[in-house]
Amino acid sequence: MSLTVNNLTKSYGDKVVVDHLSFAMEKPGVYALLGTNGAGKTTSIRMMLNMLSRDEGEVLWNGRPLDTSVCNVGYLAEERGLYPKYTLMDQLMYFAELRGLDRAEAKKRIRYWSGRLELDEYIYPTRPAGRSLLAKKGAGSAQAVPAKSKKADQLSKGNQQKVQFLVSLLSDPELLILDEPLSGLDPVNTDLFKSIIREEIEAGKYLIMSSHQMAVVEEFCTDLTILSRSKTVLQGRLNDIKKSYGRVNLYLKTEADAAPYIERTGAKIKARKEFEYNLKVAGEGQANELLALLLEAGVTVVTFDLREPSLHEIFIEKVGETGEA
Repeated sequence: MSLTVNNLTKSYGDKVVVDHLSFAMEKPGVYALLGTNGAGKTTSIRMMLNMLSRDEGEVLWNGRPLDTSVCNVGYLAEERGLYPKYTLMDQLMYFAELRGLDRAEAKKRIRYWSGRLELDEYIYPTRPAGRSLLAKKGAGSAQAVPAKSKKADQLSKGNQQKVQFLVSLLSDPELLILDEPLSGLDPVNTDLFKSIIREEIEAGKYLIMSSHQMAVVEEFCTDLTILSRSKTVLQGRLNDIKKSYGRVNLYLKTEADAAPYIERTGAKIKARKEFEYNLKVAGEGQANELLALLLEAGVTVVTFDLREPSLHEIFIEKVGETGEA
C-alpha cells in the first residue's frame, strides 16, 4: 500500500492557501504535516479527503484516487463534530453504519474502544434501581441498572475529543488522519492517546499527523513536511534532516563558572542558569576544545551532551526564514 499526494493547490481569490503540496508514504508509519496557524495544514487534509475541492492536484491510495467511500480511512478533525443533543451511543451507531459496519460488529467495537478510552461511564452509564422496583423484587440492596448514554454536550471538551477519536478508530482504518489529536488534553489523556497511536503504528497503519506539539511529532514521525505561508519550506526524513544540521547543540553543566572558557572557544550561550549552559557550537571540534579547556583548568564537568537540533529548533529556524516566527 502507498499514499501519494501530488501538487495539491488551493486558492481563495488571489490568496493561495496551499501551493503545490506533494509528498508520499511508501510504507506504514507516521507522516507529519507541520506549520504555523494558517499555513495550510487543515486545508490540505480536507482536500485529501475530498471534503474540499482542489484547484490542482491528486491524492492516490495504492495508485488509485483516494475515495473515502471505498478506502478505509479514519479522521480525527481539529474541530469537534459531535451532535450536542444526541446520545453518544446513537451517534456512534450512526457513524459505524456510515462506515459499513453491521450492528453486532459495531456494538462489539464500541464496547472495546469505550473501555480502551475510559469512556464507559458516559457511553454505558448506570443508575441505582428505584425503591419501588426493589420492593417488587424483594431485593435487600440497590443494584445499578443500565441507563441511556450521555449526550455530547454533557461531556467536557477532552472527553468529546476522546469520543471523536473512538469514531475515527471504529472502522479499523488502514489510513488514519489526526489533525491536532492532543490539543487540549490533560497529561493523563495525552498518554492514553499516545499509547493508542503507538498501537496503530505497530499494527502497520498509515498515519498522517498535524500538530503544533513538536516533541510529540518528533516522538512518532519518520517523515515530515513543514509548511509556511502555503509553501513547503522543508521536507524529508526526520533523521536525515537532523543529521544534515550536525551535532551543534551542547548542554553543559559544571560545578564552577565555565563562561570564560566558553568565550575563549567562541561558542554561543543560548541560555544559562547558574552553572548550566545551553550552547550553540560550530561542531564537534569546537565542543571538544571547550571540554579540554575545562578539564585542563580543573573545572568539574557534570554533564556534557552534544546533540543534533530538536524538531522544535528546526521548525523555528525554517519558519523564521519566511518571516513568520
